[in-house]
Amino acid sequence: MAKDKKSTKKRHSVDIAKMSNKDYLSELRRLHVEIVKLQEWVRHEGIKICIVFEGRDGAGKGGTIKALTERVSPRIFRVVALPAPTDREKSQMYVQRYLPHLPAAGEVVIFDRSWYNRAGVERVMGFCTKEQAVSFLRAVPLVERAIVDSGIMLFKYWLEVSPQEQTRRLEARIEDGRKIWKLTPMDLKSYSRWYDYSRARDDMFKATDTGHAPWLVANSNDKRRARLNIITDLLSRIPYEEVPREKVKLPKRQRPGGYHEPDYPLKRIPEKF
Repeated sequence: MAKDKKSTKKRHSVDIAKMSNKDYLSELRRLHVEIVKLQEWVRHEGIKICIVFEGRDGAGKGGTIKALTERVSPRIFRVVALPAPTDREKSQMYVQRYLPHLPAAGEVVIFDRSWYNRAGVERVMGFCTKEQAVSFLRAVPLVERAIVDSGIMLFKYWLEVSPQEQTRRLEARIEDGRKIWKLTPMDLKSYSRWYDYSRARDDMFKATDTGHAPWLVANSNDKRRARLNIITDLLSRIPYEEVPREKVKLPKRQRPGGYHEPDYPLKRIPEKF
């Protein structure tokens, strides 16, 4: 009985640490205002920003990207999530298929997984040779140096999740019709290789955590806090300024000029709500 009370108390303390949805939405709304300011500054000044999100399955990359982009223009904030490479792309230099997606002036490009697939899933699941993985880790700092030297602001975020929390999230997908598509056969194979991924992550950090493109690690066991912390950190690293703009005032609508709604038999949808 004492053991049960202790475990219950421990679970209760963890629950209290979770951020409430009300507090989360309040903070997110404030940050969205700042992201819009960032967007207008990027467009006005012709800034180029590239953000890479990496992490294990279930770490919360998709939710973080959605929180970051849900109030901005998709023409400025572009999300890139490339499918498996084609046979032609497999014959190219490895990073070649990612380069066309890098931002031009006035754009923010967000990679939902990136060229670092080679350091993670491809290495662990045997989609590349050991020699290819080693060659990638040796070359990628030079590629990122060229990206930064071209005027692109590059940010790399790794979302770190515990094995217990990953298990909880992946199990939740099994019974949730909204999320079952996120649980692929590849995810199941990857799940069993936690420590292989840990070794791959450690080697990746050691080789590619550079001064010009450092890895920024976020604790994502609490998704709400992780999203807020990442957005706050990103904003703190970019010297954006609010772009002056005239106060918006709606103009007067034109007069109807004899217009009447037509008596046309529109096929209206049922109003069930």
